[in-house]
Amino acid sequence: MRFGILGPLDIRTDDGDPIDPGGPRPRALLTLLLLDAGRPVATERLTDGLYGAEPPADAAGALQSQISRLRRRLAPHTRIEAGPAGYRIGVPADHVDAHRFERLAREGREALAAGDFGGAADRLRTALALWRGPALPDLPGSHADTARLEELRLAAVQDRIEADLASDGGPELIPELRSLLATHPLSERLYGQLMRALHAGGRPAEALAVYEEARRTLADELGADPSPELAALHLELLRGAAPGRSRPRLPAQLTRFVGRDAELARIPALLADVRLVTLTGPGGAGKTRLAIEAARARADAYLVELAPLTDGTRIPYAILAALGIREGLRNATTDVSGRLLAALEDRELLLVLDNCEHLVEDAARVAALLLGRCPGVRVLATSREALGITGEVLVPVPALAPEPAGRLFLERARAVRPGFDGHPRVADICRALDGLPLAIELAAARLRTLDPQELADRLDDRFRLLSRGDRTKAPRHRTLRAVVEWSWDLLDAEERELAGRLTVFSGGATVDAVEAVCGVPYPEDLLVSLVEKSFLEVSGGRYRMLETIRAFAAEHVTGGSSLRDAHAAHYLGLAERAEPFLRGGGQLPWLARLAAEHADLDAALRHLTRGNTSDALRLMAALSWFWRLRGLHGEQVPSARALLAAVGDEPPEGLTEEYALCMMNTITGRGDDPAEPGRIARVAELMRALDAPLRLPFTMVLWALAGGPLFSDDEKLRAVRAGDDPWGRALLDVGIAYQAQFSGRPADAEAAFTRALEGFRATGDRWGMANCLDPLGAFAAGRGDHERALTLLDEGLAHVRELQAPEETADLLRTRATLLLHRGDVEDAVAHFERSAALARSTGAPDKVAAARRGLGDAARLSGDTARARVHYEEALQRCAANWFSASETARILIGLGRTAAAEGRPEEARDWFGQAAALAADGPGVLELAEAAEALASVAETAERAAVLLGAGAGLRGAVPEGDPDVVRTEREVRARLAPTAYDAAFERGRRLRSAAVSER
Repeated sequence: MRFGILGPLDIRTDDGDPIDPGGPRPRALLTLLLLDAGRPVATERLTDGLYGAEPPADAAGALQSQISRLRRRLAPHTRIEAGPAGYRIGVPADHVDAHRFERLAREGREALAAGDFGGAADRLRTALALWRGPALPDLPGSHADTARLEELRLAAVQDRIEADLASDGGPELIPELRSLLATHPLSERLYGQLMRALHAGGRPAEALAVYEEARRTLADELGADPSPELAALHLELLRGAAPGRSRPRLPAQLTRFVGRDAELARIPALLADVRLVTLTGPGGAGKTRLAIEAARARADAYLVELAPLTDGTRIPYAILAALGIREGLRNATTDVSGRLLAALEDRELLLVLDNCEHLVEDAARVAALLLGRCPGVRVLATSREALGITGEVLVPVPALAPEPAGRLFLERARAVRPGFDGHPRVADICRALDGLPLAIELAAARLRTLDPQELADRLDDRFRLLSRGDRTKAPRHRTLRAVVEWSWDLLDAEERELAGRLTVFSGGATVDAVEAVCGVPYPEDLLVSLVEKSFLEVSGGRYRMLETIRAFAAEHVTGGSSLRDAHAAHYLGLAERAEPFLRGGGQLPWLARLAAEHADLDAALRHLTRGNTSDALRLMAALSWFWRLRGLHGEQVPSARALLAAVGDEPPEGLTEEYALCMMNTITGRGDDPAEPGRIARVAELMRALDAPLRLPFTMVLWALAGGPLFSDDEKLRAVRAGDDPWGRALLDVGIAYQAQFSGRPADAEAAFTRALEGFRATGDRWGMANCLDPLGAFAAGRGDHERALTLLDEGLAHVRELQAPEETADLLRTRATLLLHRGDVEDAVAHFERSAALARSTGAPDKVAAARRGLGDAARLSGDTARARVHYEEALQRCAANWFSASETARILIGLGRTAAAEGRPEEARDWFGQAAALAADGPGVLELAEAAEALASVAETAERAAVLLGAGAGLRGAVPEGDPDVVRTEREVRARLAPTAYDAAFERGRRLRSAAVSER
């Protein structure tokens, strides 16, 4: 069962069904027990919590009666046990949201301290998403517990903001920080964070003003000066320095690194002169750890783990994931190499490609591509063999010398036998193990049950036995296998059985997954034992095998087929259980959970595609929205095509929706697949045949993305598909809004977006809210209500940042920049456009870079710098891709080039640019781009009357006059000055009636 006390008491069975514990007293009693889940709570504490200062005459009897009622309510799912120390509820602490929050917040704080800012932000967001309201509302009078939890919540929020700031966060954090300071006006940490966010957003003067505000507030309220830390930050800003911390991309290590001084000095020196260094050596030599330690000297190093991959075509996706680059919701990246090159073309960084040997040809091909096209990229690879690329420098990783080998043994031995100070046989043990670090660590772990003399003797016996084995293998390979086999033989039968079964997991596993898949109830003790014996590593609650050990254990697994079936069934159940939560307020922890299980979900899908296509369709359907929200859908296109081929031309009985989703997942929209139009037509046929509410309402979004402009079907048919699902109804309003917007009915569009926003707010879905707040902000800006527009956009920015959606963040920053530009804040607008461009460039999204460049062109042009504007427009035009998403952007760039030509006194050239834009817009899905082209043509019309007609056409197409657009306002003012009011009004009204026809007439 799962229990929630961070908000109104919430009890759910493992199937998600709610349980009502009863009235106020049972709720208070259960809350008290859950605060100490798994531990006894004294009867005095329970009595005080239930009755306060006025307990009943028979308090013990009354408490027993309440316990009995509560037991009946919770049975058979959870037990309440009585003991001498009080009452105990039999629930693991992690099944209670408050305890899970504290654990995640602690892990986030530790990750933050270790420099793992991305991991810290993930854990802290997951922790904070557990809060559904004030803590402990069902336990009146619990002031101390409530205050403690609220203080932890504030600390977690501040830690998350710290992680965001260290991860290049900035302007989007400002509204949240100001709101927090309004509630906590004496928090110096919040003042410092607000100063850093303002500085990152290009607002240094405001950052300095915040320091003065903090100084005055602290003096007035406390009679104190700012802390030395805040004063130092103020001094940094005065000097013009950029505050903040670098963001290492390397995992924190749990043990001290021993030895390898010569290699640690040599590798950075080599990387200063050459661009590809490969560490070579057998498994267990310590190549990965050496690479990580050598890369720590650089702040721009990223670890790319290739060991979990089985397909070399996935290497570019693994690199993008390591860089934190994800796709936007719309485009599926099948040209992943192009996206990777776009992201890295002007960056300087070090990629650590770890464990290349099983994919060496593909790894070499990707490394050669990056090194050849991205001059700032360097590669440090680890492999059992060379990549074989021109310019590669090999660094063999030798055995540890006797002295560091002995130190490593002592270091690891003390972890299992505290106080161990060495033994005469340690040198013999390390020599017998050929100085291999992994072999030494495995042997040292045995000191928990063996003394050094016994350990040395047993190793001698084993090596004498194995020396008669395959002599064709390298000596150190034979040594490592001997140690692994020896360690395996020392496991008991249960440990060996579980270790073999754990090889079915691709990306590590939680305790729950191990129990479900491996069929081992309560596996915690066995897992801990395998960790202590160095067969497993544990981090963040996930257990993972080193690849060398996993390969050996896989040779000894029994019942492999049934084990893979159980693995696939577990992950199918997880995906289907998660799907509805991805569309609500609980989406952040579920997104994080599915992301952690990504490798195993992929493995389950591959297994089902080979043997159970119906379940494979269900799994792909359940994961499709997760892939979109996390930017993984391009990576899944080959999987979708393989599954479609396995299923055939007709959907299985009862799985038409899932089959259609599979087909949608094969569509990229790039125009390089001649079979794609046929699949789009087939999806249309399947979708129109559906006459019942969709089980997965996000199917409507994916269909719109696959088939073209949003919601082109009959409105009644769409309503049937949405059914009564609140999220689906809100999505239906989004479709209605876009139809109205494309049709030039802004009032209807704004009303529908407002209804959709209310619907998405009710569900808590951040994606839905952000996608409504963006157009609503634009509508407010169009009316000149800039403050309202900024409030809406800033809320949207907060949502997309929580979703870790950099492309969508770039979009909203660009919208915000346009608003600032139109109200005259050119400097601020330029800073926003540049930040949007940088974010889009870092994710390899050229269309988004083009849009930001076009914005910079507008800013330069409106400031009078037409030469600079033209450079921006031309660069933007080069970056625009040939798909229907970017057609509108291309039209706007052409308009920018035309306005630049007009400003430089070349009206004929301007008319040509505007005409091209109008022709492109006329073939597009909406009318807004055509309206902009009409208004641009008005600025160079040969007669004032023609100009007024074109302005009217623009207003007719839009459904309103764009009062916030300075170009249109200036054109209208100039045309009115050349015509009598009645003549202007008549021509304008004629254009409004004709709409697009007025643009095409000569």
